[in-house]
Amino acid sequence: MTSTDFNQPRPSMLVLALLGALTGMLSGLFGIGGGVVLVPLLTIFLGYQQRLAAGTSVAAILPAAIVGGIGYGIQGNVDWIAALLLAIGIVVGAQIGSYLLAKVPTAALRWLFMVFLLGVVVSLWFVVPQREASIDMTVAVGTGLVGLGLITGVLSGLLGVGGGVIVVPALMFFFGANDLVAKGTSLIMLIPGSISGTLGNFRRGNVDMRAALVLGIAASILSPLGSVLATMITPFASNVAFSLLLAFVLGQMLFKTLRAKK
Repeated sequence: MTSTDFNQPRPSMLVLALLGALTGMLSGLFGIGGGVVLVPLLTIFLGYQQRLAAGTSVAAILPAAIVGGIGYGIQGNVDWIAALLLAIGIVVGAQIGSYLLAKVPTAALRWLFMVFLLGVVVSLWFVVPQREASIDMTVAVGTGLVGLGLITGVLSGLLGVGGGVIVVPALMFFFGANDLVAKGTSLIMLIPGSISGTLGNFRRGNVDMRAALVLGIAASILSPLGSVLATMITPFASNVAFSLLLAFVLGQMLFKTLRAKK
């Protein structure tokens, strides 16, 4: 943390462990980074500044992404080639997004993304992927996966949204993956992005390493349980639960956007 961050609150180890456990469970269950929930909790309930909360969240989710991704991989629910192609795209896209952050007005883009999220939330109630479905890898599909990773990285850099929120539904609806493969592949994709983001945030003093360590350990313990639970619920139940989580994300973005206008 930088010298400007010494006024940040120092939450107890127990509170951080509980938040980490929740983050790890959601990460394993839905194949997301968990920052969509952790960042609002750190800012609203623990008083963290936005940048510090985001940087701490990126660092904290790395252990959970590794452990959860391994869990999905052991169960055979990771498309490793797709994960690699997505990772290539997201690493490049994140750099572009970070560069454009100070140059591109994001208001219109934010509204378009919220419309996209609303469409995903609605479609999750009606379009249910089959568990035996898989990605049919072709040159066109591979190119599309790199493009998806690139777009995800740019949006993550510009809007501060988690990559899994975009990638999981996109893999199901546009690339034919079943819900488990989409989640497992997303977690593996998040690993290089988390490493890159953490290194950059650490250099800029935007990480509370004490909090990230506690959050990360707790998240990594619960993440495998989330991945196991994901295999025990039906695709429709998984879609419903994921849609509720995305509705929460949509509500957070809408609240922040409207508040910024006042």
